Amino acid sequence: MAAAADLQFAMQDIASRFEKQTGKSVKVIYGSSGNFAQQLQNGAPFDMFFSANLDYPKQLEGAGLTEPGTLYQYAKGKIVIWVPKQSALDLSGGLKALLNPAVKKIAIANPAHAPYGKAAVAAMQKENVYDQVKDKLVLGENISQAASFVVSGAADAGIVAYSLALSPTMKDNGRYAAIPADDYPAIEQACVIMKSSKNKPLARQFLAFIQSGAVGDTLKSYGFDMPGAGKN
Repeated sequence: MAAAADLQFAMQDIASRFEKQTGKSVKVIYGSSGNFAQQLQNGAPFDMFFSANLDYPKQLEGAGLTEPGTLYQYAKGKIVIWVPKQSALDLSGGLKALLNPAVKKIAIANPAHAPYGKAAVAAMQKENVYDQVKDKLVLGENISQAASFVVSGAADAGIVAYSLALSPTMKDNGRYAAIPADDYPAIEQACVIMKSSKNKPLARQFLAFIQSGAVGDTLKSYGFDMPGAGKN
């Protein structure tokens, strides 16, 4: 499976439970949704694609590359501003904190192909800080790399997936503040089974597992909203 980088921790948990229940193994490769969509259009041999937005799976569906009727919106993502524990930055003003002169570098995912990067840019534009900080942006290949830039100290602050802010590597190493959902277009995340899959019965089994209530609860515990949930 090709999966968006924001799913790294949630999917490890979900895949491991699926493996225990079925005895079948699941191999997940994480990266940016846009890069995966491009690779899948060029015939990359993935059975399933878990995107961080709805657009890329829909494009693949439109190109006739997916199994009919398998497009499924599994979650809604959220973004937060995150700083390392030692940072003195006051996050109570949200994204306005990025205007502090102490902030020299701000990590986001590359908006050209990462939905979380697009959301970050939209939120900064809505809060009228983008033009003042755009020269400080450091772009990660995907949201996981953007997060690692802030954790490692290569950036002073980052706009990252809420699901990563809750992850073991970030939870105890920094602080975050939620970015209002009204500040950016909804990050509607969807998955699809590829027509070229050589493991369609197993892929369908995994899709049914993803659609179960227990997996929905797991995704919520990793910081995702469920599709159809109101903005909060």
